[in-house]
Amino acid sequence: MAKESSFDIVSKVDKQEVSNALNQAQKEIAQRYDFRGTGAEIDFSGENILIKANSEERAKAVQDVFGSKLIKRGISLKSFDAGEPFASGKEYRIEGAIKEGIDQPTAKKITKQIRDEGPKSVKATIQGDELRVTSKSRDDLQEVITMLKDFDDAALQFVNMR
Repeated sequence: MAKESSFDIVSKVDKQEVSNALNQAQKEIAQRYDFRGTGAEIDFSGENILIKANSEERAKAVQDVFGSKLIKRGISLKSFDAGEPFASGKEYRIEGAIKEGIDQPTAKKITKQIRDEGPKSVKATIQGDELRVTSKSRDDLQEVITMLKDFDDAALQFVNMR
């Protein structure tokens, strides 16, 4: 009898890389001429990222700078969940957070996609904030990985291939 093969689907972000991207964005915002006098800044407090500027366009520009720094550090933009700009006194703010882990609705959506579109021998189980995918065939597991590479709702990593 063949041994079962498996891998885990996770959504993890390296906090140090996020901190490095944030520091790079802060330096660029402080140095760029088009951000002078606009009160543009970006701050990190625990899990939340706060972007401030004196206009909605400048706040979105700061968000774009931060996004480009995340991409350069190898972090997917799917893991940065930013809200809409809102007025707060004389400034505009954007509050965002770095998403880690796979929440229940996303996990159910992934397992449904594996059941519907994947090979029939593959089973997916939800284990907290990650998913375990098992099958007797490694080729079927690799087919599931290629199927999920372009999943839209979360930045997925595939680990512990056994």
